[in-house]
Amino acid sequence: MTIRVIIVDDQAMVRAGFAALLSAQGDIEVVGEAPDGRQGVEVGRSTRPDVVLMDVRMPEMDGLAAARELLNPPVGVVHRPRVLMLTTFDVDDYVYEALRAGASGFLLKDAPPADLISAVRVVAAGEALLAPSVTRRLIADFARQGPTGATRSGQSLRLNGLTPRETEVLELIARGLSNQEIAGKLVLAEQTVKTHIGRVLAKLDLRDRAQAVIFAYEAGVVVPGEG
Repeated sequence: MTIRVIIVDDQAMVRAGFAALLSAQGDIEVVGEAPDGRQGVEVGRSTRPDVVLMDVRMPEMDGLAAARELLNPPVGVVHRPRVLMLTTFDVDDYVYEALRAGASGFLLKDAPPADLISAVRVVAAGEALLAPSVTRRLIADFARQGPTGATRSGQSLRLNGLTPRETEVLELIARGLSNQEIAGKLVLAEQTVKTHIGRVLAKLDLRDRAQAVIFAYEAGVVVPGEG
């Protein structure tokens, strides 16, 4: 199946470079481009892409606002693409909020071409792209401010639907372990781990691993500084 992609970035050379690279792949089709977030939302609505490559900092409407509009569409709009945020720095102030809004991950603009291609495929497949530096940033944010009591209380109630094993898997996801590492730590088959993760996401109504990490910290499953 061909992965439909749009590129939203205020730099024409970046859009052209990414488009040329991705279009050269047999399984990826670039179906649109936009120079700012506002136009990016319009192009996203009209082309219905699988993946949106979204720059964080742009005029008119920044990438965070545009991502929110695409991921939380108004009544009557059913299409929700996967959004992969593009940033110059892995400590960009918007990374955390973008993930909370539902973005599937982030990619540095100077990442190797192979990483860009892989990232599009990973996100299109429904997985999250969380670099260790992003996980560290999430932890730092929670260590600094932490979730509100109301947020933690609400999230904790949702945890009641998980089995002890599923809660354990959620904790390990939040600590940044891969499926293979979780399997080794819990002495399970990797396919069994995938099944547990699928159930965790379904029960908590989460889209992917990125949201699972944030949920785990907000619910108090993992406490910054422990482990």
